[in-house]
Amino acid sequence: MSHQILAQRRPWLDRLLSILMLVGVGLLMVGLFAWQFPRTSRYQLEEGRPAPSNIVSPRQISYESELLTEEARAAAANAVSAQYDPPESRVRRQQVDKLNDILEFISIVRNDAYADVETKTDYIQAITELNLGQESILHILEANDEEWQEVVTEAQLALGRAMREEIRNDENALRVAQRNVERLIDADVSEKALGITTELVRNLLRPNSFYNEERTEEARAEARDKTPVQRISYEQDEMILREGDIVTAQNVETLEHIGLLQGDWDWWTLIRALLVTVITLTSVVVMLYRLHPQTLVNNQMLALLTLSAVIWLLLAKFMLIPHDWLPYLYPMATLAMLLTVLVDLRVGLIVLGAFTFVVLYLSGTNPALAAYAGLGGLFGALVVARAERLTVFLWAGLVISLCNLLVTAAFRAPFTGLSTQQHLLLFLVHLLNGGLSASIALIAYFVLGNIFGITTSLQLTELSRPTHPLLRQLLLKSPGTYHHTIVVSNLAERAAAAIGADAFLARVGAYYHDIGKTVRPYFFIENSADGAENPHEKLDPLTSAQIIISHVSDGIDLAQKYRLPARIQDFIREHHGTSVVHYFYMEAQKHAQEGEVVNQADFRYPGPRPRTKETAILMLADMCESAIRAVKPATRTDLTNLVNKLIDTRVMDGELNDSNLTFQELQIVKDVFLRVLQGVHHPRIVYPERSKAAQPKAAAPAGEQTAQAAPAHKANAPRNGAVRRHASDPMTTKDAITGEFDVVTTPPEAAEEPGGVEQPA
Repeated sequence: MSHQILAQRRPWLDRLLSILMLVGVGLLMVGLFAWQFPRTSRYQLEEGRPAPSNIVSPRQISYESELLTEEARAAAANAVSAQYDPPESRVRRQQVDKLNDILEFISIVRNDAYADVETKTDYIQAITELNLGQESILHILEANDEEWQEVVTEAQLALGRAMREEIRNDENALRVAQRNVERLIDADVSEKALGITTELVRNLLRPNSFYNEERTEEARAEARDKTPVQRISYEQDEMILREGDIVTAQNVETLEHIGLLQGDWDWWTLIRALLVTVITLTSVVVMLYRLHPQTLVNNQMLALLTLSAVIWLLLAKFMLIPHDWLPYLYPMATLAMLLTVLVDLRVGLIVLGAFTFVVLYLSGTNPALAAYAGLGGLFGALVVARAERLTVFLWAGLVISLCNLLVTAAFRAPFTGLSTQQHLLLFLVHLLNGGLSASIALIAYFVLGNIFGITTSLQLTELSRPTHPLLRQLLLKSPGTYHHTIVVSNLAERAAAAIGADAFLARVGAYYHDIGKTVRPYFFIENSADGAENPHEKLDPLTSAQIIISHVSDGIDLAQKYRLPARIQDFIREHHGTSVVHYFYMEAQKHAQEGEVVNQADFRYPGPRPRTKETAILMLADMCESAIRAVKPATRTDLTNLVNKLIDTRVMDGELNDSNLTFQELQIVKDVFLRVLQGVHHPRIVYPERSKAAQPKAAAPAGEQTAQAAPAHKANAPRNGAVRRHASDPMTTKDAITGEFDVVTTPPEAAEEPGGVEQPA
């Protein structure tokens, strides 16, 4: 009961683990992107403080300086003078009228015969518009009539002239206008009249042009808009600050733009990191779902992707820093090659694309570095896509180094301005990147493959060699089973390739699926010599069934002893699924006493059912090849009917429910089996021996030739005395189990049943 509950919960647990791994990678990405480190590669500078060390530009850079641009725009705006309205004639007329009134009043005071000088002085001082001193008033009172008339005439003219000119509403403009009054008066007037006129006009001058704030702001805004953007450029290795130099605001801006300034925490940093993380992970998940969906439901693969992502994210954060050569040693090609050989080329390229985006973000949008890392990883992955020999990693390293040189040449050509030492350093770094990427990939290939139990193509290549001890035992101890294995491997490989499954894995898995028969080979019909005694005749049905079933557990024991990969062990464990050894189950029921119940579970393989497409294909190939070898259908129609019935039986029994095989793929598998089996087990014409006394005869009709050929079946009777039947003859169940037949068209019951394909001796 608890096992059933666990089985029901497992899909939910798997899904939960997948989500937790994805969330974990996302949180790590957000933290690394938002956390400003490593601090040793950045500077904490303050404006007005001395620089702690020499700081040079890590690369050629040209950027728009917001600081200098704002300074230039402010200067342009300040250069625009305040805008004033044109002189108002109303003010001029008003002041001229006041002057006339004042002059008329002073004339009356001057001509007052009853007032003394002191009284007249008080009257003139009472004029609010005038601010005349005692001396100026005495000059007015002492002037004769002729001089006063000159004052009256020239004062009106001078004030009119002065007020026609612009006098802005500020103290400086008014003082300037007052200083210029004397030059507006006729030079022919007397000196006393000139002085009095000048004083009167100066006292009556008023601003006639007033400040216009709206026009001023418009003019200054226009000046700011016309000011071009200011740019700052630095060549690679150009000195930005020397040790001890006072840091300016411009220096701080430059270091911040290059990425050398240790910035303060802000929410925008977190938001940017979150957006980059969401975009990257969403793209990866969507592409995996479309191109390689099994990755998302396989916790083993997800764990490998998670571990790889964590390692390479940490490496990226520590290596993609402003430095002359360290970022160019970042082994992103290793990641692409590793996932290609351990999982799939499509998965490797998807993750490579995501990390190229990460490199672009962490390097401060450096397209040259992103192209360098991305293209190197692309060509490395393509080279090792079918890694069947260790030398492929050597070639991958050479290709990566060459790609690095070409990418750098494309972005930095021509190499002017670089010294011989810089050229040599650049060349060595590119070669070292290719060598390190290939070496790390090769080491991690074996380490991670063993940790995660991943069957690699190199392991499959080693296992496919006939010199492997288990295959040698199979050939020497069970030659019939070995021949059966070769045919089944061809069937499985062709079918797997046709539906897009792992054909190489299917072939190698088929080599080892029956290695358990080497423990007791004589209990299986294909390994029995003609005329040999059948050992099952001395055993009860249950014992015989347990011996037949035990070849699965025996195979697992041998596989573990010789440390076969888990994927290969799955082929041994699943190639019969949970099917029943039907013949012995029927025999047990036949010999059971009245009232005795035969437990079918005792005659059932332990399973599990095939859980991958490759093991499901092997189950079908093993069943079809055994049945075809036993039944030997004479025509393609009989072959087709038998294959369809056998596979449909497995489908009806639910043996393929866990394999993810679709009905469309199942039909493709059937078609492939028919093509291969027809070539392997095609019927042949048996020619009669020619009698020495026979004379050549004329050619008989086609019908007669066929009739004469029919008895030839009896000429090939087996050595154990069993009669070889014609294709139309019936066959008993015992024949199907003992193998005492060669050609039939109607498959026997035992051969059709799931358990009938495993033939005891």
